[in-house]
Amino acid sequence: MKIVTFNPFRTIGIPGINYVKPEHMFEERGKIAEADICLFPENWQVNALVYGMKKTIFPSIQSIQLGFNKIEVTRALWSVCPEHVPKTVILGRNDDNINRVFAEFPFPFVAKEIRNSMGRGVFLIEDHQQFYQYAENNPYFYVQEYLPIDRDLRICVVGDEVIASYWRINERNSFRNNVAQGARISFEDIPEDAVTLVQQTARQLGINHAGFDLVSAGGKFYFLEFNTLFGNQGFQQLGVSVEQHIYKYITGLVKQ
Repeated sequence: MKIVTFNPFRTIGIPGINYVKPEHMFEERGKIAEADICLFPENWQVNALVYGMKKTIFPSIQSIQLGFNKIEVTRALWSVCPEHVPKTVILGRNDDNINRVFAEFPFPFVAKEIRNSMGRGVFLIEDHQQFYQYAENNPYFYVQEYLPIDRDLRICVVGDEVIASYWRINERNSFRNNVAQGARISFEDIPEDAVTLVQQTARQLGINHAGFDLVSAGGKFYFLEFNTLFGNQGFQQLGVSVEQHIYKYITGLVKQ
């Protein structure tokens, strides 16, 4: 199997790899033409690869395009499981929408930048001035109800299976539960209904490589987001090789 990767750090140890820098994609069309599959293209490459060059890609086009930012993620989740999404509004920046946010969301609420990760760009809004400051720096508002939690659940999908699940527990008196922000990982008491929900949702959306983040509130699981490029701290502790799972899956994909 001949493989082109556009992200060598995500494909270390996979055999048959040929690296092409994303920005050299059109200069190295020959390598791409010979490849059976192309791994980890950037979002801007996907349409040319899939529709123009007719290449099989991994992650799937759905994984990359739906996972591109929080707006796309949320709209995708609204389409298949709206009852598992916290109250959220996505609005353009103007005075009417600022007033709408204040009318619909009691303090505190959460405001997020639409493209960020590892807990960055997430703000707990506790008064009007904090939201005005957020609004000055963001042309689009992504506002979500605040759920009082001390942990969230990361469930990782590769191919058509869940390969890792773990809690990220907040012990630092912050509302962020990301490992990059100091959260502790726990593999204990992973709820099967949450795993099933992720499997069903990933299947419905055609997502084959993502880390889904969920919280439990009021006896119900809610999706916060999913990330196509997720961290590896949990895998390191479990001794799981994501690359081996990817290689096994794409081998079957190419043979179809």
